[in-house]
Amino acid sequence: MFALGSFLLAGLVCQSLGQYEYEDEYYMPYAPMEGASTANCAQECECPPNFPTAMYCNERNLKFIPIVPTGIKYLYLQNNFIEEIKAGVFDNVTDLRWLVLDNNNITSEKIQAGTIDKLGSLEKLLFSHNKLTKPPSLLTKSLDELKLVANQLSSFPASTLSGMENLTSLHLSKNKLTTESITGAFKGLKSLVLLDVSENKLKKLPSGVPASLLMLYADNNDIDSIPGGYLTKLPLLQYLRVSHNKLVDSGIPAGVFNVSSLLELDLAFNKLKTIPEINESLEHLYLQANEISKFDLTNICKFSSPVNYSRLRTLRLDGNNVTHRSMPDDTANCLRQASEIIFE
Repeated sequence: MFALGSFLLAGLVCQSLGQYEYEDEYYMPYAPMEGASTANCAQECECPPNFPTAMYCNERNLKFIPIVPTGIKYLYLQNNFIEEIKAGVFDNVTDLRWLVLDNNNITSEKIQAGTIDKLGSLEKLLFSHNKLTKPPSLLTKSLDELKLVANQLSSFPASTLSGMENLTSLHLSKNKLTTESITGAFKGLKSLVLLDVSENKLKKLPSGVPASLLMLYADNNDIDSIPGGYLTKLPLLQYLRVSHNKLVDSGIPAGVFNVSSLLELDLAFNKLKTIPEINESLEHLYLQANEISKFDLTNICKFSSPVNYSRLRTLRLDGNNVTHRSMPDDTANCLRQASEIIFE
């Protein structure tokens, strides 16, 4: 490990643990009071007096969704054994705002028409860790967050998110999605800032991604190249993760990562032999576990001067064929803001 300067790691605007891990959040503003519940509540659940528009049915060993009474806006059903969504369960709450269904056994075939698709005011749908093979039908235009992590999605029709101009966060990781299956899926999502398609079967980065995007996570796929000019179509992108793929030098067009908006670039665990050209504004570059054998400083700094230098704070090169002895003489001047340059 070779250290330069002082260390300050920029935090990500996401639920991040370490470099790759995420933790699901259930958006519980208040914990239910044990034994206390309002009169307007399903008997299997709790509706705390201090938050009477929420109904907590999580971790109740439920095999079905109880009829939701009028007035409930926030419904928590995670960590049960629910296998289907029967017609009528949401008839009293078509204005439901949050629906949490994580960690159940629901299949696409067991979602009855006239259930989720009639929730026209839904803002958050958390439907991770189930057995969905396709996304549920949605008619709401109010949705701002959709989580379908760790299902069995193999298709994602282009019309699924049509008209959802308020959607800001879309999590599709740990599924079976291919590049072809998500073609056209993100068109018109004018407010989208986070797209997570990691741990799927993509061979290319997703196309048609809106220019509003700040974070794109596509690690753990089969991506072998980056299209020329891809990042110039995403002028606000700050975080790009393409680790654990099949990237090679020939699949990286010259200057494709040289964009001023990017703060973090993760290319770890690929097959790169050289350090790709980056912009001087990049702050975190992860290249560990590639096949790099040369420290090419010109791809980080075209030249160094009192006003021209890299803003890199973190540079990981461990698991390659370079050591701190590989660094050119001018490295300290170029990387004057670096906190750590990790070789082993």
